Amino acid sequence: MARGDLSGKILKLFREQPAGFVSGALLSRELGVTRAAIWKQVERLRQRGYQIEAVSSKGYQLLETPDLFVADELAADLGNTRIGRQLVCFEDTDSTNVQARRLAEDGCADGTVVIADRQTAGRGRLGRGWVSPAGVNFYGSIVLRPPIPAVEASQLTFLSAVATREAIAACGALLPTMKWPNDILLLGRKVAGLLNELDAETERVNFVILGIGVNLNMTADQFPADLRYPATSVLLETGTPVLRLTFARRLLQRLDHWYQHYLQDGFEPVLRAWEEGCDLVGSEVEVDCRGILRRGTVTGLDSDGALLLRTAASPRERILAGDVRRLS
Repeated sequence: MARGDLSGKILKLFREQPAGFVSGALLSRELGVTRAAIWKQVERLRQRGYQIEAVSSKGYQLLETPDLFVADELAADLGNTRIGRQLVCFEDTDSTNVQARRLAEDGCADGTVVIADRQTAGRGRLGRGWVSPAGVNFYGSIVLRPPIPAVEASQLTFLSAVATREAIAACGALLPTMKWPNDILLLGRKVAGLLNELDAETERVNFVILGIGVNLNMTADQFPADLRYPATSVLLETGTPVLRLTFARRLLQRLDHWYQHYLQDGFEPVLRAWEEGCDLVGSEVEVDCRGILRRGTVTGLDSDGALLLRTAASPRERILAGDVRRLS
C-alpha cells in the first residue's frame, strides 16, 4: 500500500481523533469520496486486522492497530531530514530492492524507502535467497543519492550496518555485533543481513540502494533447514516480541542520523562506530575469497571499507570481498 492511498488517509484522520469518533460525513468531505467508498475502505482495514467500531450517528472509532507497515503510520512523528521523504509500503512484493531500483530509475528522491510485509523473491549476498515470511520481520530498501565518487559507495554498507545494529540493540538488552562485510549477529547467530546495490558512472554515483533484512519475530520452525550459517531472531534470543512498526521507525531514524553525519563529516565517524561494534578486530580469521583462502588477524577497516588483515606474508593485506570465519 503506497503512501497517500485512501486507507492511509483514513488512518491519518483516525490518528487525529485518538479518543473519539470520526463521522462518515467528515471522512467523506475531507477525502472527497462517497460514504459508501469510506465504508468499503473501513471493511478493508478490518480485514487487515484493524479493530474499528462503527456507531450510528457517531461514525467510526479506531480501537486497535495491528503490527503492519502503513506508510502514513510510519511517517507519523518520524522527524527525519532525509530518510523517509517518500515511503512506499507493500503487503507483498517480489523484492524491496527490485521495487526501490524501479523508483530510483524513475527519479525518486534521495531517502526514499520501500518496505514490505512479505517478499516472494527476497535476495541475499552472492545471489542467495532471503526467506521472507509475512507478519514477522523487517524487509526494506532505501534509495540514496550521495554526492560521492563511485569508489566510495561501499562505505554506505557500513553506515547501514551501524544503524541496523543500533536499532536492534534498542529492542532489548542484547547488543548485536557486526560481521564484515554486511551481517549483524546476536550471540554468534545471524539476525540481519544487508544487500547494497550501486548504479554509478565513472566519476559519480547515480544512486545506492541499501537493502536491509532483520529477523525480528521469526520462530525456529520458520527458518529453512539448509541455511549456510546459523540464524536467529530477536524474539528467539530475547523472548520478547518486537513491534515491527516501532522498529522500522527507529531504524529509519538511525539511518537518517548516520547519513546526515556521513554527508557532513565523511566516513571516519562511521568507520569508528563500525570497528567498535565488530568483535572480529584482533581475532584470527579465515576469509574465503571465491575459493581462495586467506588467513590472518583482523586489524580493522581501510578507508574504503576493505577488511585489513595482518598475515604471515604481509602486515597489511586488503580484502575487498569474501566470507569470514573466525578461527580464534
